[in-house]
Amino acid sequence: MHDLTFFYPEGHAAHAEPGHPESPLRVEALVTALREAGWWEAYPHLPPLEILPQVLHAVHSPIYLSLLKEACARGGRLIGDTYLTPASWELALQAAGGGLAVAQAVWQGQARRGFALTRPPGHHATCELGMGFCLLNNIALAAQSLVQQGAQRLAIIDLDLHHGNGTQDIFYERGDVLYISTHQSPLFPGTGNLNETGVGAGLACTANFPLSAGSGDEAFLAVMDRLILPLLGRFEPQMLLVSYGFDPHWKDPLGSLLLSAAGYGALARRLADWADAHCAGRVAVFLEGGYHLEAGAACTQAVVAALLGLPWQDALGPSPQPESQAWRSMLQRALQLWGL
Repeated sequence: MHDLTFFYPEGHAAHAEPGHPESPLRVEALVTALREAGWWEAYPHLPPLEILPQVLHAVHSPIYLSLLKEACARGGRLIGDTYLTPASWELALQAAGGGLAVAQAVWQGQARRGFALTRPPGHHATCELGMGFCLLNNIALAAQSLVQQGAQRLAIIDLDLHHGNGTQDIFYERGDVLYISTHQSPLFPGTGNLNETGVGAGLACTANFPLSAGSGDEAFLAVMDRLILPLLGRFEPQMLLVSYGFDPHWKDPLGSLLLSAAGYGALARRLADWADAHCAGRVAVFLEGGYHLEAGAACTQAVVAALLGLPWQDALGPSPQPESQAWRSMLQRALQLWGL
């Protein structure tokens, strides 16, 4: 078994729009950081797997898939600032297939951890619509494929600046996937309120922890230790899937959270330790957002070091701004809501 495996999205530079924050440079900065740390060449890279039609259609409506394919051929915009190029359809399928390859390798015991540099990203893509720079929901497609391969309980932990409305939407009425999100609020896409907890079979299988602007390391670690880890213990997932956006970092231009790279590493280490104790170490990480290249490089090194159990030093350090304490009221309400 390998300690780690990667997926790299070959040709992803063909999905680009000049001046757009979701640029190919995001992935390349992470690759450079991993190479500098000596990890990029040290672990195997997986080719993408085919996403079977029954998996695609269980996550996204056939009508949306058809419209997306046609829209990519034309290029331009899908909705708002979500752009398309003639290469975007095949690259979206490749990203989803790469995420699945990494998740499946971890699930089947070929690798202990996995890191998929999925681009285009995915967690805003709903059953019916892509948005927020996302076309296909990579992490949802991987989870669905694992369910169809026999997984009974999976957990998705979304640590992006923005709420993963698409992932929530896809699993909101299901009891086999626990979806947990930390995100800045109020902020795009406007979902992810504390009281959004699932319906029907999915009741209590969605947990949202919206953080106010100015929340940083103290807030994130409190939410992890007092909310996320206890909920994982309650649900007992067989594997952890992580939506990794480095945009909660204090340098990111699109947000106002104050997480440091060292703080992000501490979050990842807690998840890895939990997985080691409860689900054979199975953790697969999927790239989502993040728009400051230096911050992305630092956060990625921190997360991979945590997955490997290695020490790491944060050259960027903590935020120069003092952390707001407004998150504490949300924490207390969340503890009461979830009976923790």
